[in-house]
Amino acid sequence: MNESTRRIVVLGSTGSIGVQTLDVVRRLAGRVEVLGLAAHRNAEALAAQAKAFGVRNVCIADPAAVGDLKRFLGDWRCHVTAGMSGLNEIAALSEADTVVVAVAGAIGIAPTHSAIAAGKQIALASKEVLVAAGGHTMALARKHGVSIVPIDSEHSALFQCLTGSPVESVSQLILTASGGPFRNTPFDAMARITPDQALRHPTWNMGGLVTINSATLMNKGLEIIEAHWLFGVPERDIEVVVHPQSIVHSLVRFRDGSILAQLGLPDMRLPIQYALMYPERIDTDLPKLDLTECGDLVFEKPDPGRFPALRLAREAMEIGGTMPAVMNAANEAAVARFLERGLSFTGIMEAVESVMRAHRPVEPSLGNVLEADAWARERVRNL
Repeated sequence: MNESTRRIVVLGSTGSIGVQTLDVVRRLAGRVEVLGLAAHRNAEALAAQAKAFGVRNVCIADPAAVGDLKRFLGDWRCHVTAGMSGLNEIAALSEADTVVVAVAGAIGIAPTHSAIAAGKQIALASKEVLVAAGGHTMALARKHGVSIVPIDSEHSALFQCLTGSPVESVSQLILTASGGPFRNTPFDAMARITPDQALRHPTWNMGGLVTINSATLMNKGLEIIEAHWLFGVPERDIEVVVHPQSIVHSLVRFRDGSILAQLGLPDMRLPIQYALMYPERIDTDLPKLDLTECGDLVFEKPDPGRFPALRLAREAMEIGGTMPAVMNAANEAAVARFLERGLSFTGIMEAVESVMRAHRPVEPSLGNVLEADAWARERVRNL
């Protein structure tokens, strides 16, 4: 490896973003070395990744899966850790310079903070880190001089459009949403939507939670909160437009009236590569957008009646404290119940709103955030 090699740890390596991150690493042909991998409980996939990429540090978040992990590793010599202490340890690995945070849920907050405190650049895909603990996370990053480069296609687009522009020059951030598969479904039919229907996203290939969040537009609600913390723009100046083609990933309107947009195919590997190699741009032969073939680009206002998630996210952000963490956790638990056919599609947001109304927010310390997260999940399970 040469001196310009990026040395990374991937938290959430067996999930959708983690797998695509490792595909990008292959394409970068020696420019990135993987030093550590962490997964929730998929021990077989984690062991296979460690062997394929020559990784000597692995962590399994579920301590009950340690035995399976060691069995699948076989004679592969590897430092194995588990649980939250293991995640914190691998996130602060001394030889690494970048940590990819792609774990699902509030479990990603503590290892992200450990990585920041250790001076690592953060390539951030996990929404919960900023939704539930945005103020503390960004303050910690400023304290340690750490860059947080977003992986989400929308925030990556904003990050690229804002390069070199002071926040004072910004009039509006505009997040684009595909609208999911139900943007034209009659409202009275939405309660009968099945999990199989909701998992058929028209443009993106994503995991279950993210796909359902796209169908409810909760992903955009969470992204409003993320964008506020990442870029320092007030919530009132962050808008959402429905763009079914998913070619324009986000836009910035400046105070002089001009608008910059970032365009590309709906392929998460490009924002992942940008986050890993920032500020370099490298051709790794990823598919490229042909403007002459992308057809009409349509932009619509989201229907607030059809998509109450946007209202709930703005309310949670305005209330502050632990309310965003509760909203996020309640949504994840409600989506899980929907996928298990224990809630209707419209019942997802009804459950989220019910839990939010029952919550009394407090100061968002890490302990309070984790407690509120657990409370909200239990509340949804008991609905």
